[in-house]
Amino acid sequence: MKLIALRKWIICELTLILAFGLLVFVSDVLGVMDQSHLPPLAKEGKGGLVSGELIFSIEDKPTKECHASTIVETDSGLVAAWFAGTRERDPDVGIWVSRLVNGRWSEPTEVVNGVQSMNLRYPCWNPVLFQPENGPLMLFYKVGPNPREWWGMLTTSEDDGKTWSWPTKLGEHWAVGHLLGPVKNKPIQLEDGSILCPTSTEVELTDDDTRWRVHFEVTSDLGKTWDVIGPIHDGIEFDSIQPSILTYSNGDMQVLCRSMQQVVSQSWSSDGGRSWSLMAATELPNPSAGTDAVTLADGRQLLVYNHTTRKTKIPSRKILNVALSDDGHEWEVALTLEHESNPRPADGRHWGEYSYPAVIQGSDGLVHITYTYNRESVKHVVLNPSEL
Repeated sequence: MKLIALRKWIICELTLILAFGLLVFVSDVLGVMDQSHLPPLAKEGKGGLVSGELIFSIEDKPTKECHASTIVETDSGLVAAWFAGTRERDPDVGIWVSRLVNGRWSEPTEVVNGVQSMNLRYPCWNPVLFQPENGPLMLFYKVGPNPREWWGMLTTSEDDGKTWSWPTKLGEHWAVGHLLGPVKNKPIQLEDGSILCPTSTEVELTDDDTRWRVHFEVTSDLGKTWDVIGPIHDGIEFDSIQPSILTYSNGDMQVLCRSMQQVVSQSWSSDGGRSWSLMAATELPNPSAGTDAVTLADGRQLLVYNHTTRKTKIPSRKILNVALSDDGHEWEVALTLEHESNPRPADGRHWGEYSYPAVIQGSDGLVHITYTYNRESVKHVVLNPSEL
């Protein structure tokens, strides 16, 4: 029996290796990894880029490092949040918030942390802001020693981010263990008022083998109770996490995901998010870095992502791009927001990291993007989609 099991394991592993190799080969042949056609670095006032600024200056940064921003529009203006502390995974990492007031970002303030007791504190991770149609501003985040053991937390604000409630744990569900809420990217609110949160898990099977899988968490009472849809794939052909939800006029939904397979992966639903197609590759590359996407008011889909893999000429997170699509299948690279071509300085541990974007379209029609700027600040970029 052991020999049969070993034979099955070897066949399975060889199949995966061949499938992955075929994917990379096809991607190269189709030019997925090609970077020669990318637009030049965007300039303010041209080509749809309205403005770009750091939310806080690097010289006056409140923490050594920061990462994983989120942005939302409230009745009184934009609110952004991110996790920050000494370094990612350090226990002093909390969730920090800044508000855009009279055209200027307020001084960042830590609003929650991972203190469990007098002698135990865990890091905080991946905040996600969401403003439901009726209800307080919601701030989801995670607490725990790592992404395989973390759990979801929720705090709310009745005054558009000035003050926050005592945080509560989201709870557990038999299908996924700890509930997480939206793992990185914003939820959407469905016609019945329920909130559909795109989320994912990272399960470690052995020291060198993990399964990344996408699922959805749904609440119809602002986070008091939850249902779970999925996981929607087995995490074998595609290790995918951190989905963004796009919607279409015919009712279809699409998720775009970070993956380990060097591509942005996708899945589709035609029944309001209750069931999803097999995870598949898009034509866009991915260096295993977070992306975010939004459906624009004019029906186009807008994705912010790194047009790289870890093996391309411009690797990893050194370039950040915006792509547009009419149908979610064919994408056109519209902008290059960042392109780091200078050599890494001696003290630049995260030099050339422009990553983990968050994107929304405001009520004025402008697109607002925040992203990690070398882990030393958070950059806020404004686009005019009518010029893209």
